[in-house]
Amino acid sequence: MIQLHDLRFEPFISEGKINTAIDAMSDKINQDYNGKNPVFLVVLNGAFMVASEIIKRFDGDCEVAFVKLGSYQGTATTGNVDTLLGLNISLQDRYVVIIEDIVDTGITLEEIYRILEKENSTDVRIATLFFKPEAYQKNFRINYIGMEIPNNFIVGYGLDYNGLGRNLTQIYKLKKENMTNLVLFGPPGAGKGTQANFLKDKYKLVHISTGDVFRYNIKNETSLGLHAKSFMDQGQLVPDNVTIEMLGAEVDKNPGANGFIFDGFPRTVAQAEALSELLKEKNTEVAAMIALEVDDEVLVERLLERGKTSGRNDDADEDIIRNRIHVYYEETAILKQFYLKENKYYGVDGVGTISEITERISRVIDSL
Repeated sequence: MIQLHDLRFEPFISEGKINTAIDAMSDKINQDYNGKNPVFLVVLNGAFMVASEIIKRFDGDCEVAFVKLGSYQGTATTGNVDTLLGLNISLQDRYVVIIEDIVDTGITLEEIYRILEKENSTDVRIATLFFKPEAYQKNFRINYIGMEIPNNFIVGYGLDYNGLGRNLTQIYKLKKENMTNLVLFGPPGAGKGTQANFLKDKYKLVHISTGDVFRYNIKNETSLGLHAKSFMDQGQLVPDNVTIEMLGAEVDKNPGANGFIFDGFPRTVAQAEALSELLKEKNTEVAAMIALEVDDEVLVERLLERGKTSGRNDDADEDIIRNRIHVYYEETAILKQFYLKENKYYGVDGVGTISEITERISRVIDSL
């Protein structure tokens, strides 16, 4: 296991396997270019390591150019990739082999091909140490492939993460953090607040209640709290990006957490997608949406009983209670489908003693 900046990476492809792949690529290139004096175009920065090995293994004469895609005119960028920086060899009537460290989307190759069309080369072929077929979006044939790999983020052997890792002689892939992140849902009166308190202690999770987060930020007049309050004072909904920033700040306060319980968020598909992006940036994801399922009449009875001591007006009026329940189902119906498609939705019977319900939820969490 290695640490680069803020991320951890685990061993993925050994140096021995890389050398075997390069041997096979080089043998094929030697066969195809026997007596042809090719030009190897090494795409920087990442391809320097694999290129040095391929060129060392080449049996005949060859020329080498180290190139980068450029978009500069004078000192200002044009915004368009229109030149290969470092190309100081004429490629007219030459056999050209483009050496890449990795081909994923193919966008870089498309730009290189577009530029090389002006060079009138006899033949242009592509060699890459790694190829991600799942990510590839173009139709160019990749002539020499060291190995096909899944669409993981990798470092090593010329590949970097924010400048680090290029010198590693084997390949490491981004380690998925083993966190249990739950979205806890349930209609008013389902008891999700009570269950969240038990679950956070049992599994050492951090409970993030959207309501609590809003109240904290507004009370302490944080910049996000003041921003949110400016919308609330005008009777407007707080934009999703403000809410997700607040949640992101809460996540960042707990870097060593085993996971999080998100209570009251998301409530829309857009919010669910925003939460997914937030957690993806932290190299983790939502493990499950757990929804407490309780019959409406039981909910009404619970809330009316709670209203006797809670002091909340919305717990004392049956019409308001039924409307709150109705709104919950309207809001969460689409969200349920979102997590069902990801095989992350778990409905749990919310009727019974507190310990019985906790046990049901625990069985779901233990199965993840």
